[in-house]
Amino acid sequence: MSPDFVYTPPDVPLDILYQDDLIIVANKPAGLLSVPGKLEGREDCLTSRLQAAHWDTLLVHRLDCDTSGVMIFARTKQAQGFLGQEFEKRRAKKTYIAVVYGQLTPDHGHIDLPLCADWPNRPRQMVDHTHGRPAQTDWQVISHDATTTRVRLSPLTGRSHQLRVHMLAMGHPILGDPIYATGAARDFHRLMLHAETLSLHHPGRGDWISFTAPCPF
Repeated sequence: MSPDFVYTPPDVPLDILYQDDLIIVANKPAGLLSVPGKLEGREDCLTSRLQAAHWDTLLVHRLDCDTSGVMIFARTKQAQGFLGQEFEKRRAKKTYIAVVYGQLTPDHGHIDLPLCADWPNRPRQMVDHTHGRPAQTDWQVISHDATTTRVRLSPLTGRSHQLRVHMLAMGHPILGDPIYATGAARDFHRLMLHAETLSLHHPGRGDWISFTAPCPF
Protein backbone atom coordinates (compact mmCIF):
# COMPACT_ATOMS: atom_id res chain seq x y z
CA MET A 1 0.00 0.00 0.00
CA SER A 2 1.63 3.21 -1.14
CA PRO A 3 1.96 6.23 1.20
CA ASP A 4 -0.29 8.31 -1.09
CA PHE A 5 -3.10 5.76 -0.73
CA VAL A 6 -6.28 7.45 0.56
CA TYR A 7 -7.92 5.18 3.11
CA THR A 8 -11.72 5.33 3.06
CA PRO A 9 -12.91 2.19 4.86
CA PRO A 10 -16.45 1.03 4.07
CA ASP A 11 -19.13 1.90 6.63
CA VAL A 12 -20.79 -1.51 6.81
CA PRO A 13 -21.89 -3.72 9.73
CA LEU A 14 -19.82 -6.69 10.85
CA ASP A 15 -20.59 -9.84 8.87
CA ILE A 16 -19.85 -12.71 11.28
CA LEU A 17 -20.11 -16.11 9.60
CA TYR A 18 -19.54 -18.21 12.73
CA GLN A 19 -18.45 -17.87 16.33
CA ASP A 20 -17.97 -20.00 19.42
CA ASP A 21 -15.84 -19.70 22.55
CA LEU A 22 -12.57 -20.25 20.64
CA ILE A 23 -12.97 -18.70 17.18
CA ILE A 24 -14.72 -15.95 15.24
CA VAL A 25 -15.05 -16.20 11.46
CA ALA A 26 -15.89 -12.99 9.60
CA ASN A 27 -16.43 -11.87 6.02
CA LYS A 28 -14.05 -8.93 5.46
CA PRO A 29 -15.33 -6.28 3.04
CA ALA A 30 -13.05 -4.98 0.31
CA GLY A 31 -11.38 -1.70 1.25
CA LEU A 32 -11.02 -2.47 4.96
CA LEU A 33 -7.61 -3.20 6.45
CA SER A 34 -7.18 -6.48 8.33
CA VAL A 35 -5.01 -4.79 10.97
CA PRO A 36 -4.29 -1.13 11.78
CA GLY A 37 -2.07 0.65 9.27
CA LYS A 38 1.22 2.23 10.33
CA LEU A 39 0.26 5.73 9.20
CA GLU A 40 -2.15 8.09 10.92
CA GLY A 41 -5.77 7.71 9.86
CA ARG A 42 -5.50 3.97 9.22
CA GLU A 43 -6.56 2.71 12.66
CA ASP A 44 -9.95 1.40 11.51
CA CYS A 45 -9.69 -2.26 10.53
CA LEU A 46 -11.54 -5.55 10.81
CA THR A 47 -9.55 -6.57 13.89
CA SER A 48 -10.43 -3.37 15.78
CA ARG A 49 -14.08 -3.59 14.74
CA LEU A 50 -14.29 -7.16 16.00
CA GLN A 51 -12.48 -6.25 19.23
CA ALA A 52 -15.04 -3.52 19.86
CA ALA A 53 -17.75 -6.20 19.79
CA HIS A 54 -15.71 -9.09 21.22
CA TRP A 55 -12.85 -7.91 23.42
CA ASP A 56 -10.99 -11.23 23.20
CA THR A 57 -10.51 -11.20 19.39
CA LEU A 58 -6.95 -12.20 18.38
CA LEU A 59 -5.43 -11.98 14.89
CA VAL A 60 -4.42 -15.22 13.13
CA HIS A 61 -3.83 -14.24 9.47
CA ARG A 62 -4.47 -11.34 7.10
CA LEU A 63 -6.09 -10.46 3.82
CA ASP A 64 -4.95 -7.55 1.65
CA CYS A 65 -7.01 -4.38 2.15
CA ASP A 66 -8.46 -4.64 -1.36
CA THR A 67 -9.43 -8.34 -0.98
CA SER A 68 -12.75 -9.40 0.53
CA GLY A 69 -13.74 -12.69 2.13
CA VAL A 70 -13.26 -15.23 4.90
CA MET A 71 -10.98 -14.47 7.85
CA ILE A 72 -10.68 -16.47 11.05
CA PHE A 73 -9.79 -15.01 14.44
CA ALA A 74 -8.97 -16.70 17.74
CA ARG A 75 -10.46 -15.93 21.15
CA THR A 76 -7.72 -17.45 23.34
CA LYS A 77 -3.92 -17.47 23.10
CA GLN A 78 -3.98 -21.26 22.83
CA ALA A 79 -6.44 -21.15 19.93
CA GLN A 80 -4.34 -18.44 18.28
CA GLY A 81 -1.24 -20.62 18.47
CA PHE A 82 -3.08 -23.67 17.13
CA LEU A 83 -4.59 -21.78 14.20
CA GLY A 84 -1.26 -20.14 13.43
CA GLN A 85 0.23 -23.61 13.03
CA GLU A 86 -2.62 -24.61 10.69
CA PHE A 87 -1.47 -21.84 8.34
CA GLU A 88 2.27 -22.23 8.92
CA LYS A 89 2.21 -26.00 8.33
CA ARG A 90 -0.07 -25.52 5.29
CA ARG A 91 -2.86 -27.58 6.77
CA ALA A 92 -5.33 -24.74 6.21
CA LYS A 93 -6.92 -24.85 2.74
CA LYS A 94 -8.18 -21.72 0.97
CA THR A 95 -9.92 -20.93 -2.28
CA TYR A 96 -10.38 -17.54 -3.90
CA ILE A 97 -12.57 -16.28 -6.71
CA ALA A 98 -10.92 -13.85 -9.12
CA VAL A 99 -11.83 -12.20 -12.40
CA VAL A 100 -8.76 -11.76 -14.57
CA TYR A 101 -8.09 -9.90 -17.80
CA GLY A 102 -8.11 -11.91 -21.02
CA GLN A 103 -8.84 -15.53 -21.86
CA LEU A 104 -7.02 -17.75 -19.38
CA THR A 105 -6.18 -21.13 -20.90
CA PRO A 106 -6.13 -24.08 -20.42
CA ASP A 107 -9.06 -24.55 -18.06
CA HIS A 108 -6.89 -25.60 -15.13
CA GLY A 109 -3.24 -25.57 -14.17
CA HIS A 110 -0.49 -25.13 -11.58
CA ILE A 111 1.81 -22.14 -11.11
CA ASP A 112 5.19 -22.65 -9.43
CA LEU A 113 7.02 -19.30 -9.39
CA PRO A 114 9.12 -18.11 -6.41
CA LEU A 115 8.34 -14.63 -5.09
CA CYS A 116 10.13 -11.90 -3.18
CA ALA A 117 9.72 -8.21 -2.43
CA ASP A 118 10.51 -5.72 -5.18
CA TRP A 119 12.35 -3.55 -2.66
CA PRO A 120 12.69 -0.32 -4.67
CA ASN A 121 8.99 -0.50 -5.48
CA ARG A 122 7.44 -1.67 -2.22
CA PRO A 123 4.82 -2.99 -1.60
CA ARG A 124 5.17 -4.68 -4.99
CA GLN A 125 6.28 -8.31 -5.04
CA MET A 126 7.93 -10.01 -8.00
CA VAL A 127 8.96 -13.35 -9.43
CA ASP A 128 12.62 -14.02 -8.60
CA HIS A 129 14.12 -17.43 -9.35
CA THR A 130 17.33 -16.59 -7.42
CA HIS A 131 16.12 -14.96 -4.22
CA GLY A 132 12.39 -15.73 -4.17
CA ARG A 133 10.65 -17.98 -1.69
CA PRO A 134 8.70 -20.97 -3.09
CA ALA A 135 5.13 -20.12 -4.12
CA GLN A 136 2.55 -22.38 -5.74
CA THR A 137 -1.00 -21.75 -6.91
CA ASP A 138 -3.55 -24.03 -8.59
CA TRP A 139 -6.20 -22.56 -10.87
CA GLN A 140 -9.52 -23.76 -12.27
CA VAL A 141 -11.44 -21.72 -14.85
CA ILE A 142 -15.11 -21.15 -13.96
CA SER A 143 -16.25 -19.17 -17.00
CA HIS A 144 -15.18 -16.80 -19.77
CA ASP A 145 -16.75 -13.74 -21.33
CA ALA A 146 -15.48 -11.65 -24.25
CA THR A 147 -12.54 -10.07 -22.43
CA THR A 148 -12.24 -11.68 -18.98
CA THR A 149 -12.04 -15.03 -17.17
CA ARG A 150 -13.59 -15.99 -13.84
CA VAL A 151 -11.28 -18.40 -12.07
CA ARG A 152 -11.02 -20.24 -8.75
CA LEU A 153 -7.53 -19.95 -7.25
CA SER A 154 -6.13 -22.29 -4.61
CA PRO A 155 -2.88 -21.04 -3.06
CA LEU A 156 -0.68 -23.86 -1.76
CA THR A 157 1.61 -21.34 -0.08
CA GLY A 158 0.87 -17.99 1.54
CA ARG A 159 3.25 -15.41 0.10
CA SER A 160 2.40 -11.72 0.08
CA HIS A 161 0.41 -10.77 -3.06
CA GLN A 162 0.90 -14.33 -4.30
CA LEU A 163 -2.28 -14.65 -6.35
CA ARG A 164 -1.95 -11.16 -7.78
CA VAL A 165 1.65 -11.67 -8.94
CA HIS A 166 1.09 -15.21 -10.19
CA MET A 167 -1.84 -14.11 -12.35
CA LEU A 168 0.19 -11.14 -13.63
CA ALA A 169 3.04 -13.50 -14.50
CA MET A 170 0.56 -15.61 -16.50
CA GLY A 171 -0.32 -12.49 -18.49
CA HIS A 172 -3.76 -12.20 -16.88
CA PRO A 173 -3.75 -9.52 -14.12
CA ILE A 174 -6.65 -9.52 -11.69
CA LEU A 175 -9.13 -6.82 -12.66
CA GLY A 176 -9.11 -3.66 -10.57
CA ASP A 177 -5.68 -4.32 -9.07
CA PRO A 178 -4.29 -0.87 -8.14
CA ILE A 179 -0.72 -2.19 -7.93
CA TYR A 180 -0.28 -4.68 -10.76
CA ALA A 181 -3.01 -4.04 -13.35
CA THR A 182 -2.70 -1.40 -16.07
CA GLY A 183 -4.99 0.13 -18.69
CA ALA A 184 -8.41 -1.43 -19.12
CA ALA A 185 -7.64 -4.15 -16.57
CA ARG A 186 -7.22 -1.57 -13.81
CA ASP A 187 -10.40 0.41 -14.44
CA PHE A 188 -12.73 -1.36 -12.00
CA HIS A 189 -14.41 -0.24 -8.79
CA ARG A 190 -12.52 -2.80 -6.70
CA LEU A 191 -9.92 -5.56 -6.83
CA MET A 192 -11.81 -8.56 -8.21
CA LEU A 193 -10.39 -11.01 -5.69
CA HIS A 194 -12.43 -12.69 -2.95
CA ALA A 195 -11.44 -15.25 -0.33
CA GLU A 196 -14.29 -17.68 -0.90
CA THR A 197 -13.56 -20.62 1.43
CA LEU A 198 -11.33 -21.45 4.39
CA SER A 199 -11.00 -24.95 5.82
CA LEU A 200 -8.88 -26.09 8.78
CA HIS A 201 -8.99 -27.98 12.07
CA HIS A 202 -10.97 -26.57 15.00
CA PRO A 203 -8.59 -25.54 17.79
CA GLY A 204 -10.72 -27.14 20.49
CA ARG A 205 -12.41 -30.17 18.95
CA GLY A 206 -9.83 -30.98 16.30
CA ASP A 207 -12.44 -31.71 13.62
CA TRP A 208 -12.20 -30.36 10.07
CA ILE A 209 -14.31 -27.22 9.61
CA SER A 210 -15.05 -25.16 6.50
CA PHE A 211 -16.45 -21.66 6.02
CA THR A 212 -17.71 -19.92 2.90
CA ALA A 213 -18.37 -16.26 2.11
CA PRO A 214 -20.45 -15.74 -1.07
CA CYS A 215 -18.59 -13.87 -3.78
CA PRO A 216 -19.91 -10.28 -4.03
CA PHE A 217 -19.06 -9.83 -7.71
